[in-house]
Amino acid sequence: MTGRALYFTGDESVAVREQPISDPGPGQVRVRTERSGISPGTELLVYRGDVSSELPTDETIDALEGTFSYPLQYGYAAVGRVTDVGAGVDDEWLDRRVFAFNPHESHFLADPETLVPTTLSPEQAVFIPNAEAAANFVMDGRPRFGARVAVFGQGPVGLLTTALLAEFPLSCLVAVDPCGARRDLSRSLGADRALAPDELDEIDEVDMAIELSGNPTALDDAIDVTAYAGQVLVGSWYGTKDVNLGLGDAYHRSHIRIRSSQVSRIDPDHADRWDKDRRLDAVRAWLAETDLSALHTHAFDVSRATEAYRLLDERPDDAVQVTLTYD
Repeated sequence: MTGRALYFTGDESVAVREQPISDPGPGQVRVRTERSGISPGTELLVYRGDVSSELPTDETIDALEGTFSYPLQYGYAAVGRVTDVGAGVDDEWLDRRVFAFNPHESHFLADPETLVPTTLSPEQAVFIPNAEAAANFVMDGRPRFGARVAVFGQGPVGLLTTALLAEFPLSCLVAVDPCGARRDLSRSLGADRALAPDELDEIDEVDMAIELSGNPTALDDAIDVTAYAGQVLVGSWYGTKDVNLGLGDAYHRSHIRIRSSQVSRIDPDHADRWDKDRRLDAVRAWLAETDLSALHTHAFDVSRATEAYRLLDERPDDAVQVTLTYD
């Protein structure tokens, strides 16, 4: 019995390979994937070769080993059902739907402790990692009552961040993206205004800007629209792209704070009360109550993965959340 696994094999090249489906060992379960979500941010960096080949993939995720050198498996949004359990694992795991931070493949083995049981549909559950990232940005940003906030980039993570911020008592929430369809989605999720990057002179300065576009130019724009003593939160990963910022006199006297925010670890400011389990619990509860169906624009069988990545790379305005299926 064989399954299928996606490999990044070179710049702008992916391949789907058949591989044996292994039986679970002691303390393991086997999961059959129903759906996995493609990240148009991180995964496109890998697809395009914009990540250092010597960089470790993610030391906080057990399923991601080694570095970003080709060929490699990558991905972190898999939803499926447990089909077999190894010795020492309770049979209650059988047929349970789970989310896993796992690469794109039809079957995989996992330690049950690394899985997130869920009653969400596969379409909802693939948003777990991006919704967790959005929750992390909001927690790190700490928006205040009546604040003016701008979110740069309205891909899946940016849209989810906008949706979360829309539940806060802000005075103004602005979404920024060059794609008109994504700006429309931003408004439907609660943004007060949605602007193209060349329309930024139409807004007042903001107290906080969150940069999630993956475009280094947007970071400069985010700094420009942030008010005196405001905050710029950088959630984008630019990979090996050059970042050129205009940090002249205006910035020097601005007292603007620029800080990074990344989801793998809990910020020390929250670590006394929050851990990843608590954050994931909150994310799953929010996803269960939030209709994000409009964000699902394309689904491809894993055998058509090349088409999926070409779509995201060559026609990004046509897609938001792209998923792979494994029928």
